Amino acid sequence: MYKAAVIGDSASVSGFAALGLSVFRETEPEKVSKLISRLAANDFAVIYITEPAAALVTDTIAKYRSCKLPAIILIPAIEGNTGDGMRALHEAVEKAVGSDILN
Repeated sequence: MYKAAVIGDSASVSGFAALGLSVFRETEPEKVSKLISRLAANDFAVIYITEPAAALVTDTIAKYRSCKLPAIILIPAIEGNTGDGMRALHEAVEKAVGSDILN
């Protein structure tokens, strides 16, 4: 059975445990990168990651963009939305559909 995880700073991700997600409170770039690789290899189909944490590991996330699983989805952190998650969504839709139908 596939699992879902969330990665980011403690204040932003702690509440996700109540939803049944595996919560990883990590913000150091090297550790986040290794964590994503470990989760991908262990049946995690969806990895939510806060925008600030994702900004630290763009190369690692790009590596998984062409894979079926895991889906890596950027979410806002508690301090606010940078817009990176929405940009990533637009890019994914444009790639899948051939044009940006969200605008």
